[in-house]
Amino acid sequence: MLERNTDKIEECVLVGVATPDLSKEKVSEYLDELAFLVDTAGGSESKRFIQNLSTPDVKYYIGKGKIQEIQEYITAAEIQTVVFDDELSPSQLRNIEKTLKVKVLDRTNLILDIFAKRAQTAHSKVQVELAQYEYLLPRLTGMWTHLERQRGGIGMRGPGEREIETDRRIVRDRISLLKKKLEKIDKQKSTQRQNRGKMIRVALVGYTNVGKSTIMNMLSKSEVFAEDKLFATLDTTVRKVVVHNLPFLVSDTVGFIRKLPHSLVESFKSTLDEVRESDILVHVVDISHPEFEDQIEIVNKTISEIDDSEKPTILVFNKIDNYSYVEKEEDDLSPFTKENYSLEDWKETWMSKDNLPCIFISAKNKTNYLEFRELLYKEVKKLHIKRYPYNDFLYHDEF
Repeated sequence: MLERNTDKIEECVLVGVATPDLSKEKVSEYLDELAFLVDTAGGSESKRFIQNLSTPDVKYYIGKGKIQEIQEYITAAEIQTVVFDDELSPSQLRNIEKTLKVKVLDRTNLILDIFAKRAQTAHSKVQVELAQYEYLLPRLTGMWTHLERQRGGIGMRGPGEREIETDRRIVRDRISLLKKKLEKIDKQKSTQRQNRGKMIRVALVGYTNVGKSTIMNMLSKSEVFAEDKLFATLDTTVRKVVVHNLPFLVSDTVGFIRKLPHSLVESFKSTLDEVRESDILVHVVDISHPEFEDQIEIVNKTISEIDDSEKPTILVFNKIDNYSYVEKEEDDLSPFTKENYSLEDWKETWMSKDNLPCIFISAKNKTNYLEFRELLYKEVKKLHIKRYPYNDFLYHDEF
């Protein structure tokens, strides 16, 4: 697996572009998430740069003036890493590295790096390594920039090209091998899912770091790794849960994120199959996050891309213990915004009109846990009755 030395905390410069379709305020919010990604990867934000452009520059992604500004800052502050909040083309990456003369990462590379750091099982390691090599293949030329300093020297151009072609063959062979490994593992995973019998399957889905693993621990009374970091869970964990004598399966899946790299979606196919093959989705939302509505939309869009079937869904608004709002004074005539919404106000908005069962909880403090368990039981029971209409002896609505 491709790895970096993450022992030392790297100071990073973050870069984003605001366009007519994407306001500067929105880009700033996105860079907040990028900073969290950098923190998860073991780095820290030193400074951020945002440029207004009609469209990102084809050659440098940002304008030459902004490149110059960044170069002056990283030289003065001795910064060695610059992170862009979009996927850069191979040529953009080469041009920026050649100009700044420091390590340049894009959003995709950063996410792949975090996945590589988080991968624990053989399955997830193969998935991540495949995505890394597929990202690397079209960018191999940039790996040989050390030869450019010697261009013109006798025999340097030829060997450089030969080394690149040799590396391309090695990477292609490795990709082919990893795909075969993954295909074999995917078949094993599919067989495992088939062998679970006909119990109702519930999949916990949601944006990364919304508390799915904590909810899994709460429901199954098991110790699934949970941490206040992005992508704490990569491997799907499946547990049997019994409520009122009714058994069902709950799976904790990898979290979604804005601009999740396509290569990861493809390589994590078997993990995402847990979502496809589930009977009920429990969509977990971090109600304390200022952009939770955007996160809901991103998750819904991602799910629709991997599964076009309509499934019963429960909306679980988690982390109510972290929720805060600005209460308006009676004589305050300023416009009422979502920052002024209390939890009770939110319950009266679209949430109550969406026709989806929803509940507000704190998995950490187990607030409204019994109500959540009861709601989940009722949804599972509906499907179980359809599947096994004669098993009414299971349904005892007593704790």
